[in-house]
Amino acid sequence: MTDIATAESAAPTDDQAPLFLAPSGVVREPIAGRDMALFILAAVAAVVALKWAQSFIVSLLLGILFAYTLNRLVVWLELVRIPRAAGTSLVMVGVLCAIALGANSLSGQILTILDQVPEAVSKLSTVVAKQRRGETSTMQKMQTAASEIEKATSEATGLTSPPKQRATRVVIDSPSFRLGNFLWANSMSAAALIGQATMVFFLTFFLLLSGDIYKRKLVRLAGPSLSHRKITVRILEDINESIQGYMFMLLVTNLLVALLTWIALIGFGLENAGAWAVAAGLLHLIPYLGPVVTAVVIGMAAFMQFDSISMMLLVGGASLLIATLVGHFVATWMTGRIAKMNTAAVFVSLLFLAWLWGVWGMLLSVPIIVIVKVVAQHVEVFSPVAELLED
Repeated sequence: MTDIATAESAAPTDDQAPLFLAPSGVVREPIAGRDMALFILAAVAAVVALKWAQSFIVSLLLGILFAYTLNRLVVWLELVRIPRAAGTSLVMVGVLCAIALGANSLSGQILTILDQVPEAVSKLSTVVAKQRRGETSTMQKMQTAASEIEKATSEATGLTSPPKQRATRVVIDSPSFRLGNFLWANSMSAAALIGQATMVFFLTFFLLLSGDIYKRKLVRLAGPSLSHRKITVRILEDINESIQGYMFMLLVTNLLVALLTWIALIGFGLENAGAWAVAAGLLHLIPYLGPVVTAVVIGMAAFMQFDSISMMLLVGGASLLIATLVGHFVATWMTGRIAKMNTAAVFVSLLFLAWLWGVWGMLLSVPIIVIVKVVAQHVEVFSPVAELLED
């Protein structure tokens, strides 16, 4: 009887707040609406902060990505007894020389393309004007036929159409184009881009120079527990492998797109095929948008050279087809083997970061979501996030 009374007294009454008993025996209270509101406000504040600090965060992420990518070269140089400072300097100088050499070898073709841009615009404007004149004449014929039908109907019914009111034409003065303002705005954008590239370069250099210092610091910050330190080391190793694998995939797919585009453009007889192939490989870095822009630009170059809309569609379609096939089969297969990501989750993250940071968000979307997935796999609190991101 005493045990029953004790159990009844321990049972919750109606006026007590309901409690949930976890399988482990720990009593947990339900999440209150206030906590959910605070979570939503924190998420909104985080999005606003990411938008406001775009320049800093993008530069930081680019520096980390490049450091992860080039770190293997520095490690290889260390294996042949080259000090890390000398190896880092050698790698960064080699990257600069490769960029300068590539730009110098393609500078002639790029200048030729830029010289032909006004002619291409003029030809395209002429074709558009012809199309508009054809549409106008067709519309005039339709309006004349409609007027004749209306006149015949009015005569048959004995009605006269009311006099037409003369339409008044409103002219809106548009602001005149000023070349000075245009050049000033573009020069400021170019200066900002050069400054950001310089900061990314030095950030990459210092991250490579530091080696594993920050990794060891993160392991120490994980706490004295050996299990926490092992989890931190595993997370850092998985992030390193995933990012290096992803960057290797980008290198392979972009080189393949550039090579196949170069072969196709040579087959079509398009001038400056090398420059267009390099542009196709670089723009392929931007998911979805890059291949479309490449197809449009190469199609315009084909129209400028062959003066044929059919050739423009054929060459632009071939460029888009190559990028689609490589991106759909090769990139998807390699990404699946490297990151094992859910395609829908990757696309949603791409849309979100494109809205948040524009083109930079599209470039960084996959590395960011890969890092989030790796962290979520090893932290129990974020296990639902890992479940959503896994393939």
